[in-house]
Amino acid sequence: MQRRVFIAGQRYLAILCGCLAVTGALPALGQSLASRAKEAGCVDRPESAGGALYRCKTASGVPAYFNVPGADGGAPRTGGSGKGVPAPANFPKVDADTQRTRDDLRRKVLGDELIAEEKLLAEARVLYANGAPKPLPEETANAAVYQERIARLRQAVVLHERNVEALRKELGNAR
Repeated sequence: MQRRVFIAGQRYLAILCGCLAVTGALPALGQSLASRAKEAGCVDRPESAGGALYRCKTASGVPAYFNVPGADGGAPRTGGSGKGVPAPANFPKVDADTQRTRDDLRRKVLGDELIAEEKLLAEARVLYANGAPKPLPEETANAAVYQERIARLRQAVVLHERNVEALRKELGNAR
């Protein structure tokens, strides 16, 4: 079960990175690989995960994925004219039924991940309690610790809201 969740999480991260790259939410071209790795909390040297996407390990042991536009030697993707380069003559083709099956599977995976993320968002909102969660015993004497926990809970809510939004957008594009 953990392996299945891990694989789904990796797919989700790849989708999210793709969404961020397309929407321009990622940093500017001038930002270096080293500075992006530092921002991502890398504890080892990042390795390429394809194109401008990089992967590294964090202190928690969970891999971090991040994008460095233009790091693959090409220009960062922009809206462009929508006209692509024609596929080579020997490029493999997929029949309509196979593509439909793949698209259906992709929609199912995205839908499953959306359901899971919405559940995590609901849990995060309950814990956050509109910015006024009940203080834990160790927080009653130290307001700063309580404020830090509120900030972490708020960040979790914002993260899950963004993830839900990105998954809904991706599902909308997949239809």
